[in-house]
Amino acid sequence: MKKIILLVLAATLTIACNDKNKKEQRYVQDSSGVLNNLSVVIDSDLWKGSVGDAVRDVVTTNVPGLPQNEPMFDVNQIPPQVFKDFATKNRTVLRVSKGKEAGLKIANNVYAKPQKVVFVTGQNNDQIIEILKTNKDKIISAFKAQEVKWRQDQIKKSVLNTDQVEKELGITISFPSIYRFAKKDDNFFWIRKNLSTGTNNVMLYTIPYDSINKEGDIIEQVIKHRDSLGKKYIPGPLDGSYMKTEEAYSPFLFNTTIDNKPTYEVRSTWDIEGTFNAGPFVNYMIEDKPNNRYIVAEGFTFAPSVNKRDFVLELEAIIKSLKVK
Repeated sequence: MKKIILLVLAATLTIACNDKNKKEQRYVQDSSGVLNNLSVVIDSDLWKGSVGDAVRDVVTTNVPGLPQNEPMFDVNQIPPQVFKDFATKNRTVLRVSKGKEAGLKIANNVYAKPQKVVFVTGQNNDQIIEILKTNKDKIISAFKAQEVKWRQDQIKKSVLNTDQVEKELGITISFPSIYRFAKKDDNFFWIRKNLSTGTNNVMLYTIPYDSINKEGDIIEQVIKHRDSLGKKYIPGPLDGSYMKTEEAYSPFLFNTTIDNKPTYEVRSTWDIEGTFNAGPFVNYMIEDKPNNRYIVAEGFTFAPSVNKRDFVLELEAIIKSLKVK
């Protein structure tokens, strides 16, 4: 009889715990926040000193490849004592605190969802600063991935019909429905949208696998291909002018993955000779070895007199949705 009673009690407690967990999951609040806006929860005294300098060195580092300096994130410092209620709902949060064992933790949906929270702790200022410096790339990548994913989720609410891209290139890719096809020729697509100050643009095409020498200068090869396509398909306002890579800036090269495929990422600026037309671009050369080709997806922005960081992130979110059929 005692065994039966114990079994009933255990079952009741299990059901109660499961119900409690379901309720907690059900009532997690929705996150909010402006794109690339980061909440930094840190004591004001730390924020004003060397720890605050180290935090700013991480999260306000310049976005690579833009013609003017723009920080990776806009920062809103919040003292711990006022970090509650609506303040906890921001989509990206960095919590820095002293007096605990040194460490770094990256967590999802702690106070709201979707949300990325990075915890940095240390027993003294030097420990905190060292953790921030050592993990700079990891911290930026975590927040950046969250913002790209959020933008992709927004895009999914109203997407452009890209059946012709799938048919010609054998890929799927998600654009906001406000984009339109500007040019199509064989396996080349130019897709764009109007901005209040210019345009946001994506080029999609393929090149043979053996056209890239992995032992050679990757940046030089990427520029050679993009400039030849720019000359052919992206004309400028003057006779004979076209979009090409700006020679005055040194491009940035990164190794990344898209659709689990090795990808070269090149960031720099473009211009049209003889004009004031210029802007940033991000070029992804995706290795598709089974199909003996590289898929090239490039986003470029023309938005004079305004900041371009968020426009480029939208292009990145679009391109990173690409999947090979």
